[in-house]
Amino acid sequence: MKLRFKKWTEEEFFEMRKEVLKGWPTGKDVNLEEAVAYHKALPESKSFSKKLVDAKNAGITLAQPRAGVALIEQHIELLDYLDKVGGADLLPTTIDSYTRQNKYENCEKGIEESKKAGRSLLNGFPGVNHGVSGCRQVVEAIDLPLQLRHGTPDARLLSEIMIAAGYTSDEGGGISYNVPYAKSVSLEKTLIDWQYVDRLVGWYEEHGVSINREPFGPLTGTLVPPSMSNAVGILEGLLAAEQGVKNITLGYGQCGNLIQDVAAIRALTEQGEEYFKEYGYNDIDLTTVFHQWMGGFPEDEAKAFGVISNGASAAALAGATKVIVKTPHEAIGVPTKEANAMGIKATKMVLNLLKGQQLSMSPELAKEIEVIKAETKCILNKVLELGEGDWAVGVVKAFEQGVLDVPFAPSKYNAGKMMPARDNVGKVRYLAVGNVPLSKELVDFNLAQLEERAKFEGRPVGFQMTVEDICSRKRNSYWKTRNWTYEKQLILLLKKKYKKYIIKLIE
Repeated sequence: MKLRFKKWTEEEFFEMRKEVLKGWPTGKDVNLEEAVAYHKALPESKSFSKKLVDAKNAGITLAQPRAGVALIEQHIELLDYLDKVGGADLLPTTIDSYTRQNKYENCEKGIEESKKAGRSLLNGFPGVNHGVSGCRQVVEAIDLPLQLRHGTPDARLLSEIMIAAGYTSDEGGGISYNVPYAKSVSLEKTLIDWQYVDRLVGWYEEHGVSINREPFGPLTGTLVPPSMSNAVGILEGLLAAEQGVKNITLGYGQCGNLIQDVAAIRALTEQGEEYFKEYGYNDIDLTTVFHQWMGGFPEDEAKAFGVISNGASAAALAGATKVIVKTPHEAIGVPTKEANAMGIKATKMVLNLLKGQQLSMSPELAKEIEVIKAETKCILNKVLELGEGDWAVGVVKAFEQGVLDVPFAPSKYNAGKMMPARDNVGKVRYLAVGNVPLSKELVDFNLAQLEERAKFEGRPVGFQMTVEDICSRKRNSYWKTRNWTYEKQLILLLKKKYKKYIIKLIE
């Protein structure tokens, strides 16, 4: 199929669907008509879309963890614990790494080995292998709305099975689940694959069932300028809306400066609504999600709770519809259910304390919103220009030319010419714009902010700032961890991959 920004016909969708369902034997059990009837019989309390809209209208922020294990009974036990003990408002099913790469044979082995071991030997829930019947056991055992969370470039079969099972939200997109996650998967392929997912969700919508769609906002989670993540979020929102999706949650990953984080969510909301209306999508229920800090965590639990509480505060004060919760064991490994519940409880406590409060407008906040929206508009205007009016084609060309450029992404289709760094108060700025089409005024503004930091620290503006920001050794030092293995490897890769650009910065 040729990539284009156009709603698929039913013929196109169902023709591809024949092959999608052949991807694993459990695909044969998906029956759309039966699935629609099943969804309509579910209580409203299990509708992700409704709960998000109700929260938005009430002006409250909901708390949602990440969680997923290999076996159905253990997964139910985990989710029930996070509901009953943790007090989560929404629940996930995080998918394992093999499923994310469509390696279902490996999943099958992992399930069998997990049964023998009596514990999960997969890092998530293998939804495709469990099939509609297995996934429905989870839906029927849990009282809260469930979301499918993964990181899958090709999530067509996974989405078919888990939505048919009764899941009412699906996270991801053709950009956000490719560029930060995969090395060699083309943008054209993932955009088409995710158009399929969006058309599937649109089909449900047309038959009276609202499924929430949520692009993955944080991207790489490492020094991503808000305007870049907001541009990607709006693009994936437009792509979803064109296929008939009506309930969309746009996301953002915490950068660490309260003013910038609040500004990013508010800019995303305002600009998202503007673009939806401009292109004729007037009936979109738009909500937002704030992801707590995605970088290194302290091993000390008390300090970790400080980071979690900081993220909860930013989400509440920004007016985000929900917040994705971290745990005090982030620096150690996969959290226990007890640690996961503690992260939720800490977050909920902060959300309750700040209920009804939002950060008041100030000159600094207004300026930051203005800057983020202006930068985002520059990027989106160029994407549309490159696509000659076609957003989907424009995305592919924008990545080819570095107009869309996600920092530190593994994808070979990502230019990697843009370089970010923090300014003197911790806001993420463009250190080197690469081919990102910012106006001269915006380029000068970013450089001026970084020069303030350089003056304060008594050194020139340069790549070393970025290195230190990744490691958090000077900026936001309370987030630093004693486990530097990942950071050291990343820096070595950066120095290799970005060598020619680093030289230019130094010069």
